[in-house]
Amino acid sequence: MDEPQNTQTDGGRNAGPLQQIPIEVTVSVGKARPLIKDLLTLSQSAILPLDRRIDDPVELYVGDKLIARGELHELDGSEAGQLAVRLTEIVSDARTLS
Repeated sequence: MDEPQNTQTDGGRNAGPLQQIPIEVTVSVGKARPLIKDLLTLSQSAILPLDRRIDDPVELYVGDKLIARGELHELDGSEAGQLAVRLTEIVSDARTLS
């Protein structure tokens, strides 16, 4: 039986098969805390205020672990209108994700 091969990339870390698995990153733009009675009366086109301003940093999470912060941007060209995040801070322990 052949032994699995480990390739070295990115500063000597192993680029094993787990690094090829896609994960979901959640971008949080803010939170709202309405009363239940107010939430039950929301209708289409209602506006739910958030606890952040438009220029405040967004937070990036994997599961419930904060991994980074960034700024929202709109892409141009063939991807016009697509949202993106420019990373401004990597949380110091984000590489461990433990």
